Amino acid sequence: MPGERASRIGHLEVVKSDLVKSIIQSFDSPEPPLVESKTEWKVQSFSGNSLPIIFGIDGSMQVNQYEKPPQKAIAFVKTALLRLDQYSISQIDREYPNPFALRDMLSDSALYHATVFPLRHTPIPGMNTYDAIRQIIFESIKEKGGSLDTEVMETLKWLAYEKWAENDKSLQPFECPHCEEVVASLNYNEEKGTCSGCGGSLFLTDMLGFHQEMAPDSAPDTVATAYMNIHETLLLFTAVRYYWETNKKILSNCLFVKDGPLMLRAQYSKLVDPIRRFLFFAQKNNFPVHIIGQEKTGRFMDHLQLIKKDAQERSIFMPDNKYIKEIIKSRPNRGGPYGEKTNYGNKIFVKLDNYHSMVLNIPHYSEEPSYMDTLDADRIFATIPKILSNRYEGALLPIELAHGVASLSTYPSAKILKIFSESKEPPII
Repeated sequence: MPGERASRIGHLEVVKSDLVKSIIQSFDSPEPPLVESKTEWKVQSFSGNSLPIIFGIDGSMQVNQYEKPPQKAIAFVKTALLRLDQYSISQIDREYPNPFALRDMLSDSALYHATVFPLRHTPIPGMNTYDAIRQIIFESIKEKGGSLDTEVMETLKWLAYEKWAENDKSLQPFECPHCEEVVASLNYNEEKGTCSGCGGSLFLTDMLGFHQEMAPDSAPDTVATAYMNIHETLLLFTAVRYYWETNKKILSNCLFVKDGPLMLRAQYSKLVDPIRRFLFFAQKNNFPVHIIGQEKTGRFMDHLQLIKKDAQERSIFMPDNKYIKEIIKSRPNRGGPYGEKTNYGNKIFVKLDNYHSMVLNIPHYSEEPSYMDTLDADRIFATIPKILSNRYEGALLPIELAHGVASLSTYPSAKILKIFSESKEPPII
């Protein structure tokens, strides 16, 4: 029996309603909606004691999939860390940068990491996809040899065990990738071990929870995206850790500029509390760590387009918890604070002029932060005008340059990646 088709004229009775008509008229109207809320923009000085050393952090992820069954899929991930200083930035043309000058700069100051994940229908001899990805994650973060040579793994241990506090802290129990009980743990500074419940082998990277969204013989694209976000964060804190251990004064004169929000979602948020505790510890010991994340898409960026016209030039607005939930996220102001378990930065709207406006995340140390709760924000704001790029609205040069290193669409090209990932059997003659 053929399925019943939806009527093409059944909606005519609905649109006779005056309320429905008004909704349709409002939807069709080209006028932007009125944001009936109090936005307390604060005039901000963007001058003063700027930060002389700048780091840009970015990443990219690309899934290549066969178009025909069995539709094999693998994911390439690349992340990059780029070190700049105010002098080198001042030599760059903000609108038409010289590609050869950029090449020379990047060759001396950029570090990058790349790896690949078998997501679907890509068998690995002797193990299933679930265990293969677990091992790839461990080996990729450890990455012996090369420019990073185990440094990212040392950073993961530094955060997970809170080694900066020098208290020999073991890991909090986490879900075992074998028995799925929350009994797995590792002793201080260990990278491998066994589950106390089932005896299954453990990697330190299992505490992050990648296995919680994988099936035995396949994994979703989000595993690769989560790995990219985690590795970007670890790259950022690798530079932080290096200066913390060697020269804290230099650390407090650096600005770390990360593409995207200062956030780790869901099970991956286990690193958020250690990050918050470290930032507060550094601030308390008079060595503030200056970090910003820039959001270029999403709900907060969409909201900025609605409210920036009412703001003066050189002003900022920090929305509180109620504003974020009700006005931006369109949900009731219930439960805990927004981002309570996942964010380590405040959302701040910034308007420099009619061309440059942006959504930034700046670390904080209170649940309901105010401007004064941000970590040494005046020096951050004094630095922002010096790292602007005029190629795009609201663009920051460190992210733009780091993206050039990390981009899989251009280096190498997506077509090359696809060619190399599609191994074809030679024809039978």
